[in-house]
Amino acid sequence: MPVPVPRQRAIPAVECGQAPAASPDSGPSKEQAPPGTHPAENPTTRRENPTEKREKPTDTSPDTSTGTDSRTGTGTDGRTGTDAGTGRTQSAAPTNLTVLLIEDDPAGSPIVPDLLDQAGKPIRVRTARNLTEAGRLLTDDVHCILLDLALSTPAHGTGDAEDHDELAVLRHVLELAPRHAVLALTSSSDAERGAEAVAVGAQDYLFRDELDGRLLSRAIRYAVERKRSDSAERRLAEGRLRAQENRRLERGLLPTPLLAGSPLRFAARYRPGRSRALLGGDFYDVVRTPDGTVHAMIGDVCGHGPDEAALGVELRIAWRALTLAGLCGDELLGTLQQVLEHERSDDEIFATLCAVDISPDGRRAGLCLAGHPSPLLSRPGEPARLLPYDNNGPALGLLPGARWPRMQVELGAEWSLMLYTDGLIEGHVGEGRERLGQDGMVEMVRRQLAEGLAGEELLRATVNEVRELNGGELADDVAVVLLDRTA
Repeated sequence: MPVPVPRQRAIPAVECGQAPAASPDSGPSKEQAPPGTHPAENPTTRRENPTEKREKPTDTSPDTSTGTDSRTGTGTDGRTGTDAGTGRTQSAAPTNLTVLLIEDDPAGSPIVPDLLDQAGKPIRVRTARNLTEAGRLLTDDVHCILLDLALSTPAHGTGDAEDHDELAVLRHVLELAPRHAVLALTSSSDAERGAEAVAVGAQDYLFRDELDGRLLSRAIRYAVERKRSDSAERRLAEGRLRAQENRRLERGLLPTPLLAGSPLRFAARYRPGRSRALLGGDFYDVVRTPDGTVHAMIGDVCGHGPDEAALGVELRIAWRALTLAGLCGDELLGTLQQVLEHERSDDEIFATLCAVDISPDGRRAGLCLAGHPSPLLSRPGEPARLLPYDNNGPALGLLPGARWPRMQVELGAEWSLMLYTDGLIEGHVGEGRERLGQDGMVEMVRRQLAEGLAGEELLRATVNEVRELNGGELADDVAVVLLDRTA
């Protein structure tokens, strides 16, 4: 037959410092306590004394240890154990609630009645006489703090306003335990003080002289849940604020074209490959120099992470500064390569780039390609076509001392020039592995131009159709720039 399991001994009142020591042979046992026994001797509510904890450090957090409860066979951390004598596995039980009571009654008269949690298990109560003891007993397994607002305020001797603040002790506790729920205890004749405690930061207040076990147990559970809810809401708000700040930062890093005084029209479309990002490794810019020349550029740093996005921003800003300083063509790209070599985090990182400078009259352009796809030119009465790319130079960062020849291109009186990154042409077509490619993109744009699309509408339709053909979001960043000149 199963061996009887002895009941766990409750902590005697003498160990809690609340009753005089008795001889081993005198007085009834805990299980036989006579009526009128002091509540501190009742085994239902388990009290922990700071003195006992200092003498027995291994018992400071009984509910977080991995030992086995002799009454239930369940580990005190709530994990499944084995019933002594039967070998049968017991189901896991929830961890007991632990409450830290901060009150300085020198007689040891308890103001907290017997407490049971929602499952009927005793709520552990630790008692601290002052904030120093509270700091030692405030471990991670404490769920709620009961603070008697009648607790004497720590003496500072400074004579400042804090010495006369009736809620100074509460403020100290909130600073000491910012992640714990706090219940304030006050007298029924001082409800205003309790309301002020809630305004300061307590989860709720209760009248000390009207407490009963059921009311207090429920208030503790509600306070713990409210604190968890408030903490989760605060973390969510902080996360949203960080996300908004990141988005504002990324928007600020996107370029603002400098085309004042130019007859050219500008449109752009940008979609980063990173989830929930505004900025990727693709970059572009357009500026007009004092001589009337319009300079346009689009580039792509290999990779899709935040480091590549940051490098793309650096290259764009460097390109704008160098362009406004009067550099162009091979000289400009050579200097950009030096910037890339100094700023990249890995020697294998490179960037492709397409740079175009359009003459003040808008009829001619110079083209430099550094491992980048050639722009698409469309003119009235002619099918759209790719500009020559025979003299395409290497990508930036691949070959030291490389050169990038500048090609002269005739544009005509009326035209549209589309610059793009390879994210636009490397998407798949349908469920197969076939990619759209430059030929597919040219045919797509020709059809859309024939439908009368132009400017922003043309770019939007192009990017959307590429995504549809790919069957969803594109894996790579996509940037498209369109410059138009009308007669």
